[in-house]
Amino acid sequence: MPRVDLLILGAGVAGVYAALAAEERGAKVLLLSKDPLPSGSTPWAQGGVAFPLDEEDLEAHLRDTLRAGRGLVEEAVARSILQEAPRHLEKLLSLGLPFHPEPTREGGHSRARVRHLGGDKSGLLLLKGLLSRLRAQVLEGYMAVSLLVGEGRVAGALVLSPHGSGQPGRANLVEVRAGAVLLATGGLSRLFPVTTNPPSSTGDGMALAYRTGATLRDLEFVQFHPTALPDGSLVSEACRGEGALLLNAHGERFMPRYDPLAELAPRDVVARFTHWERERTGAVYLDLRPIPHLERRFPTVVAQARALGLDPLKEPVPVAPAAHYAMGGVKTDLQGFTGIPGLYVAGEVASTGFHGANRLASNSLLEGLVMGERAALAALEDLAYPKALEPLPAYLLDPVHLKALQDRMGQAAGVVRRGKDLAQALAHVAHLPLEEVTPGALERSGWGAHLRQALEASNLALLGRLLLRMALLREESRGAHFREDFPQEGKEAYHLEAQGSELRRVPTVV
Repeated sequence: MPRVDLLILGAGVAGVYAALAAEERGAKVLLLSKDPLPSGSTPWAQGGVAFPLDEEDLEAHLRDTLRAGRGLVEEAVARSILQEAPRHLEKLLSLGLPFHPEPTREGGHSRARVRHLGGDKSGLLLLKGLLSRLRAQVLEGYMAVSLLVGEGRVAGALVLSPHGSGQPGRANLVEVRAGAVLLATGGLSRLFPVTTNPPSSTGDGMALAYRTGATLRDLEFVQFHPTALPDGSLVSEACRGEGALLLNAHGERFMPRYDPLAELAPRDVVARFTHWERERTGAVYLDLRPIPHLERRFPTVVAQARALGLDPLKEPVPVAPAAHYAMGGVKTDLQGFTGIPGLYVAGEVASTGFHGANRLASNSLLEGLVMGERAALAALEDLAYPKALEPLPAYLLDPVHLKALQDRMGQAAGVVRRGKDLAQALAHVAHLPLEEVTPGALERSGWGAHLRQALEASNLALLGRLLLRMALLREESRGAHFREDFPQEGKEAYHLEAQGSELRRVPTVV
């Protein structure tokens, strides 16, 4: 492949918006998607984009974000992103994206400020709209195996091509050289047995960055969406904003007993009490019938329920919490810089300090837009082209171990956690037989069609181990991390950071 200025891995909202920003500056951009387009978690996002309504609402939006983040949101970061939000809304409107004129209110928000596209198809329509305007080269089916390094910086990636090598048992690996690399590969929710995310959410970018020497932060904070159907299909937060009610197995509405905001409490609160009511009464249901014009307003939700033999127009549907969004990730500054020259990140793969211990609904697509553009522009100021490059080692894990890993993570690191369970799961995950291989050996590994799965399994095993270590060390309950054996929030807010073998505690920046 020819050398490019900016290589972007991941084609969700952050990656595509970054590519648009870079090509507008005349850069030569290559965007690689692991799956066919539209890909990533963005198309699965039923909620919209949270934009402050005006200057006064910016302060209210900031307060809502800080409240949801439980002391771990870095206020300067959040203010910076929210201040920039209106410009991006204006740009999207100028591109002709069909946002609904009236914003809606979602859980944790004090006002109706969430803008939707196509009812509950916001993420899909947003991404398709951006892709239709992108002129940069986009290749589908390419997965990054490791990053290329030289002269103290990242300058490309070794990628697995979907096209066969022509030789039995040999993988087709391709070197892509670039002036800088931007990771926009999404989250790690496939660590868990039930998730609202697509199968590709295997933490690839987090693992790549960590193995390059970048810092991972706050992996223990995984947001569980409180209302997923039995197959993991998401029932949008906006449904509760429009009047849907949570009921236990006895048909009783229970959220008003636990929180004055009831169904509109922050997600960590709703998820936890939904979990407890399921344990206490045997089941939890979401009654969507109070929503006017339900089928027109939320066609995706209705279709997904009917595909499971449920009819939300006639009766409440069963729901349960499911792994949804990673607040932690690769630590970055306000320009998406990882601290490793030539390496930038944006979107769910990143830990900017915007989400803290619990993401406010519909803040994620906003962060993807703002930080996607920022990271792209910062990367274009940091281009270099070393002559000698080497790929870092790659890691493999037999995919046969994946289901046991997911089950362990679900039992130990789900909505409610206990130290004993975390320690037992860590002992299991730490002994999974990860195999380190050189790129040359990888090409001849014989994994064939299962090579991608072996790479993904190894990434999940690495991140599972780090997540469990952080969850075990955090002896408090804060946001999405709830320890039954330490149910109180600690007096001091702090981050947990992993770099190499070191795990350190770092005070929150106020």
